[in-house]
Amino acid sequence: MSRRNRAVLVSLSLIGTAFLVWFDRSVTSPRGPGPSASHRRSFATDLARYHGQKSLVVRVVDGDTLHIAAPDLGHDVTKIRLLGIDAPEMGSGKGEQMYFADQSTAFARRLALDKLVGVYLDERAGSRHRYERLLAYIELPDGKFLNEELLSAGCAYADRRFRHSYYQKYLQLEAGARSGSRGLWKDVTPEQMPPWLQRMQSGERTQR
Repeated sequence: MSRRNRAVLVSLSLIGTAFLVWFDRSVTSPRGPGPSASHRRSFATDLARYHGQKSLVVRVVDGDTLHIAAPDLGHDVTKIRLLGIDAPEMGSGKGEQMYFADQSTAFARRLALDKLVGVYLDERAGSRHRYERLLAYIELPDGKFLNEELLSAGCAYADRRFRHSYYQKYLQLEAGARSGSRGLWKDVTPEQMPPWLQRMQSGERTQR
């Protein structure tokens, strides 16, 4: 192969790599503004405090929200929102209980309540939910992740609204549960799904 041909192949390879990086960041994952300076500082603080640390789960609010035994923001516990998923709400406060909320919450309690779990953050997603809950992947004592177990069992939806490092994997886990009619996917109707998912599906049907 001539030097010129090799140079052309290298150039094409670099262009292809750049395209794949762009495609992953701009097409396969949701778009959104980059983290602000204050969010980067907050993430650095949370990373040093929580990432890779073990803590006891003292309460499971619902399928995607739990509390660990670590003081945070003036509370005796840290409130954690499981990253990358959206489980049916139990209906605390003014909201109504959603379809499959009892089963989803019971599943999360069985796996995580009173267990020593690992907490892992994701710089791509940031560390705080809009309600100041910590966004995290939760590693169970057996090495599996609660976020993924909920998706695989059909006890939660893959959250398509926000970017994170396992976005495509979580979509695949949800697809597997859906194709196997596991959990909520056995009988759920479009009207029983979260409002944000209903809007997305309505938009997809309109585009078709």
